[in-house]
Amino acid sequence: MKKPIKVLIVDDEPDMRVFLCNLLGGCGYATIPAEDREDGLYKAKRERPALIILDVMMPNKDGLQLYRDLKEDRRLKNIPVIMVSSIGRKTFLQYQRSYCTLPEVDSITQVAYLKKPLNAEELIGWVHSLTAAAPAA
Repeated sequence: MKKPIKVLIVDDEPDMRVFLCNLLGGCGYATIPAEDREDGLYKAKRERPALIILDVMMPNKDGLQLYRDLKEDRRLKNIPVIMVSSIGRKTFLQYQRSYCTLPEVDSITQVAYLKKPLNAEELIGWVHSLTAAAPAA
């Protein structure tokens, strides 16, 4: 029997973690919840998920720092990331260009950016797309 694909969900809001775990779990993914940067980085290293869903706006800019941590680690840098935030994509991209060095957001760079509240169908579409070539857990 094929094992499900692992998805790490890093969000400081417990309700969002539960929602995402239930949504993706119902689609057959093995979800791994994490509540902050430290927990997310530890679980990414231990579990080696096929995809990471990352809340951008966590306390102390932890979401952006975790993203940088992941991309600086040679073992984790190729894991696709879906960034989620209550900040609109246009505002985020302007911030990105002005203040930090994050890649452009698209399927080619294996990064997606979705605005909260999340559209479940859009999220699942990105998850399927970014994990299509991933081996099962």
